[in-house]
Amino acid sequence: MRIYQENIDQASAEIRRLNKKINLYSVLRVCTLVLGGFLIYNAVKAEAVWLLYLSLFLVIISFAWLVSRQSKFSVLKDFNQALLQVNENELESVRSRTNLYDDGSEWMDDHHNYTSDLDIFGKQSLYHLINRCATTFGRTQMAAWFKDASPNDTILKRQSASLEIAEKRSWKVQFQAALLFANSKSGQTEVSGLFRYLETGKESIQAWVKSFIKISPWLFYGSAVAAYFYAPFLLLLFATGLANIILVIAFHERVNKAERMMGRVGVTLSHYSRAFRMIEEEKWNSPLCRELAGKFTLPETNTTLSSEIKHLSEIMNKLDYRLNMFVGTLLNISFAWDVRQYAAILEWKEINKDYIENAFGSAGSFECLQSIAGLHINYPSWSMPLISEGARYTLKATQIGHPLIAEDVRVNNDFDLSDDLKIDIITGSNMAGKSTFLRTLGINTILALCGAPVCARSMELSNMKIFSYMRIKDSLNENISTFKAELNRLQLLLDVLKEDEKVYFLIDEMLRGTNSVDKYLGSKAIIERLISQRSVGIVATHDLQIAELEQQYPDYIRNFYFDIRVLGEEMTFDYKLKNGACKTFNASLLLRKLGIEVKKENEGYSL
Repeated sequence: MRIYQENIDQASAEIRRLNKKINLYSVLRVCTLVLGGFLIYNAVKAEAVWLLYLSLFLVIISFAWLVSRQSKFSVLKDFNQALLQVNENELESVRSRTNLYDDGSEWMDDHHNYTSDLDIFGKQSLYHLINRCATTFGRTQMAAWFKDASPNDTILKRQSASLEIAEKRSWKVQFQAALLFANSKSGQTEVSGLFRYLETGKESIQAWVKSFIKISPWLFYGSAVAAYFYAPFLLLLFATGLANIILVIAFHERVNKAERMMGRVGVTLSHYSRAFRMIEEEKWNSPLCRELAGKFTLPETNTTLSSEIKHLSEIMNKLDYRLNMFVGTLLNISFAWDVRQYAAILEWKEINKDYIENAFGSAGSFECLQSIAGLHINYPSWSMPLISEGARYTLKATQIGHPLIAEDVRVNNDFDLSDDLKIDIITGSNMAGKSTFLRTLGINTILALCGAPVCARSMELSNMKIFSYMRIKDSLNENISTFKAELNRLQLLLDVLKEDEKVYFLIDEMLRGTNSVDKYLGSKAIIERLISQRSVGIVATHDLQIAELEQQYPDYIRNFYFDIRVLGEEMTFDYKLKNGACKTFNASLLLRKLGIEVKKENEGYSL
C-alpha cells in the first residue's frame, strides 16, 4: 500500500541522515580527547596548574555535551528503525499475511467454546492477523476481547474509537513504533518488576535522614573548598563523607531489594513515557479514546503520567551509577547517592502507585484499538457490522468471506437469519465448503462482537455467544476416544444452552465416532432436543436423512447445500451456498482415484 511505502522511504532516509550525525559526533569525541590530551600535556609541561584545571574542565564538559547529543541522535535512530520495521510489517501483512507480533498461542484451548475450531489463536490465526500489541497488557486484553463477546455499548465505543485511530494513520504507526521494544521477551518482562514493587507495603525513611541527604553535598563540597583556605575544615569533610557511607551501608539491603524487584527498568520506562505522551498530547473525539486518555492525568496534582514515568526512569538510571565502582563510590561519599535515589523512589511510589497500573492498562487498550484500526486501513472493503437489538436471533450478511483466506481465492456468500429462530441444515460433498462456511460465519461474528470490522460487504447480527462442535479430538493421555470426546462436547453445548443468553451453535458432522445407524438416530435426536429448547444454529452433515427433518419441522428447519459438478473423472466446486438439500456426493469418485472401486449394493455402499 502506498502509505506504508512512503513511510518506509521516509524512515530509511531519516536513518541515513542520523547515521551521518552519529558518525560525526563520534569523530568529534575522538578529536576532543586528542585536543584535551594535548592541552593537558602542555599544561603539565608548563607547570600551569590553572591551565591544567581549565583543560580538564573543558574536556569533561565538551565530551559530556557530545555524548549527550550523540545519544539523542541514537534514540531518534532507534525510533526510526522501529518505524521502518512497523511499516514493513504492515506491508508484508497485506501481501502475505505474515506478522512480527505474537500469534496468541499461549491462549489456545481445545475446551473453549469456539477458539480452537475457529482458528482464533495460534499460527495463521485471526489473532495473528490482527494483533499489533507489543506489551503484555495489550496482548492479554486482545485475547480477552476474542474469547468473550462484549456488551453492545462497549462494541459501539470500540467501533468509533478504532475508526478515529484509523484516520490518524501517522499517529498509529508512530505509537506502534514507540512500543515495539516491548515485542521482545526482555521488553515484556522488565516492567513486571515495577508492578511487583508497587504492590509491596508502605516504606518510609526517617525525617532526619531526608534532611541530612539534602544538605550533605553542600557540607561535603563546601568544607572541601573551605579546607583549601582553612585546614580544620578537613575534619568536617571527613565527618560528612563518613556519615554518608554509614547511611549507604545502613540502607544497602533496602536499596538492593528495590533494585532487584524493579530490575534495570530505566530504559524501558523511557520508551513507555514516549508512548504515554503521544496519547496525552493527541486530541481525541471518540468517547472511549477520551476516557482512556483521561487516565494518564493524576487528578490530585494534574500532572501527566508520561512525565511521572520519565521521572522514575531518570531516578532508576541515576541509581545505576552505583554499578560504576569509581563513580558510585565518589557519589556515595559526597551525596549518599544510593539513599538519595531510594528516597526519590519511595516518594514516587507514594504519589503514583494508585494510578500507574490503570495507565499501563489503558495503553494496552490503545494497542488493541489500533490493532483493529489496522483492519480498516489494510482492508478497506471490509465493513462495520450493525448490532441488532431484536428479541430473537439475527445473523445476516452479504458477500461474507473468511478473513484468513486470501482475497484472490476467497469465495464470498450471502446468509440471512433475521430476528428469527431457525436451525439450518447444510449438506454437501467432501471439500465442497461446508466447514469453511461455518467457520466464516463464526470468525466474522467474533470479529463483530469485539468491535472490529468484518470480512463482508455488510453484516448485521445479534449479540450472542458462539459455540462450535467441529474439530473433535481423542486423547490417549486422558483415555478419551473420539466418541467420548464428542459426548463431552455435546454435554458442554447443552450446559451452555441452559444459560440465560443467546447461543448460536455451529456443528460440523456430529457423532462421527459411531456407526451410521446410531449416527443418524443420535443426530436426529439431538436436533429435535435443540428444537425443543428453541436453540438456534447450523448443522453441517453428509447425511441426507437429516435434511428430511425439514418436512417434519418446516417452521424451524431450513436446508442449504454446497454443490459439486462432476465432468467425467473431474470435479469442480463453486463454494456457493444454495437453498435445498444436496443431491450429488463425491466420496466414491475420490476413492476411485485411489484405485478403490465402490460397488453399490442393496443397502448402502460397500468397498
